[in-house]
Formats: sequence, C-alpha cells, structure tokens
Amino acid sequence: MDKLGVITSFIHNILVFNIPLLYGTVGEIIVEKSGSLNLGVEGTMAVGAIFGYIVGCFTNNLLVGILVAFLASALCGLLFAALTVSLQANQNITGLTMSIFGVGVYFFLGRTLRAADAWPMMNDYENIKNGFADIPIPGLSEIPVVGHGFFNHNILIYLGIAIAIAAWWYLKHSKPGLRLRAVGENPGAADSVGINVKRMKYLHICLGCGIMGIGGYYMGLNMTGSFNSECWINGYGWIAVALVIFANWNPALAIVGTFVFGFFNTLRVSGSSLAAAFPEVLGWLAHIPTQLYQALPFIITAVVLVISSIRNKRGGSGLPAALGANYFREER
Repeated sequence: MDKLGVITSFIHNILVFNIPLLYGTVGEIIVEKSGSLNLGVEGTMAVGAIFGYIVGCFTNNLLVGILVAFLASALCGLLFAALTVSLQANQNITGLTMSIFGVGVYFFLGRTLRAADAWPMMNDYENIKNGFADIPIPGLSEIPVVGHGFFNHNILIYLGIAIAIAAWWYLKHSKPGLRLRAVGENPGAADSVGINVKRMKYLHICLGCGIMGIGGYYMGLNMTGSFNSECWINGYGWIAVALVIFANWNPALAIVGTFVFGFFNTLRVSGSSLAAAFPEVLGWLAHIPTQLYQALPFIITAVVLVISSIRNKRGGSGLPAALGANYFREER
C-alpha cells in the first residue's frame, strides 16, 4: 500500500469536503461584525446551493452559477436585514426562521424539478463539469506528500481561501472595515460620528450571506448535483456558526478552524484507510464506531463553546460587544 499516497489523499479530502465551512464561517463573521447575529446560515447556504446549481447548469456556466448563488443568498440577507434592522425583529428567531425557510425552498424547487423529470445532472453540462475540475498550481502541486493535498484543487477552493484572506484584510486594515467594527462594537457611538449604521448593516449582512451562498453552491457541485432526501448542506451551516467562535471572529483563523474541523470530519471517511496503511500506529481507528466519527464535529463544537466562555472571561474574545442587540437610534 502507498502510505504516502494515503496521507496525501487524506489532506486533499480535508479541503475538498470541508471548504464550504470556510465560506459559511467567513460570511457569518462579516454579518456578526456588523452587530447582527444570523442563525440562518443553514438555510441561506441551501438557497444559494439550489439556485446557483440550477441556473448554473441550465446556462452551462460555472461563473453564472457562482454569481446567482451569491445573489440568491444575498437576497436572504436582505430579508433578514429588513426584518431585524428596519423592523427590529428578534434576531435569534428571525435567523432560525430563515434556516427553516431556506431549507424549505431548497426542497420545494428540487422536488418540483425532479417530479417533472427536469432535474439537471451536473455531468451533462461540460462547462460546469470541467470548470469544477482540479487546477494544479505549477511547482507547488509537485511537492511530495503535501503538494497534491494543498495545491491541486478546484477553483472554488482557491476562491474560498482568497475571500477569507481578503475579508481579514478588509476588517483589519481598511477604513470601511474599521467603520464596520465600530458599528458592531457600539452603534450609538458610530452613529454619533456620522457613520450610517443602517446602511453598514444592510450592506454587510447581504455581503456575508452572499458568501455563504457560494459555499452552498460548492456543496451541490461536490455531490455532483445528486438530489436525494437530505439537504446538501446537512448541518454545515450550524457548524459554521460554531466555527465563528473557534476563529475568534477572525477570517484568517477561520482557515485554520476549517482545517481542524475538517480533519476530524474526514476521519469518518478515511479513518479505515489510515488504519490499514499504518496498523501499528493508527490501527485503533478501525475500531471506532462510525457514529462517534459523525458526532465528533458537534463534540468539538461543545468544546469550542467552553473554551470561548473561558476566553471571554479573560477578555481575549473578538466577540462584537453589540452582537445580537437591535439598535434604536432614538435611545442613543
């Protein structure tokens, strides 16, 4: 057995199967930095997934699919913003409602098309299939063991990492990013110095939700567009909410968080291969029940919440001070 090949494949699969978490996490970080808590990541990603996939296939254009996924989910963000920013609805309830609504839209469209025998299969659309193929980075992809694992992926994986880095720079070093952070920390103070709080919230809620939608579209493509009884997102949106805490509201750390969560999630699929390749060291992996592997991401989520609570008490958290609180300008 090619032991190095098993390791390479394991690293490769961590990114392939878990990069949607990065899109969901970065998108939610941008939303939460505005002071809005959107628990509707699951539904928002589902809306982006279904609309991006269907339109992308029917136009046979990957770029159109990405754009439609972004816009469809951004519209979900617009609805969330209208309800919570303008109408001052409870953010927790609105976010949960958005999750139910988004998943409902996903199944309604998917089942309707499948019943009409009009469901598009990704492999029938050459530009979509070829556009989602792996693109090796010259030189880097040839590095032994890690080259193929890290530097030979499809365009949406590279795009997700680029968006995370760009979001980190935007929040950390740009003037609009500084204003956004001010709104999330103290909207009243930000308003008093001339920052349009409502505009900043609307813009960044829509932007963050749009990014989530691209992650949903990726999941549909990665499953070759197979529509079944389970939603493509399948709980990734909820894990993304927890990853925001793990990353301490830092898009750059979200890359690390995605890899850590992805490592344990990929063990569920590749644990037996690792056990067979390294029986002396990792043979015990073959004896772990599948159910435990499935529960690992959620167990880690609970651990993250405990660590976050400790970090909050020590004052090292990046949690926006006004997160989840509706802003009434008249009470400023």
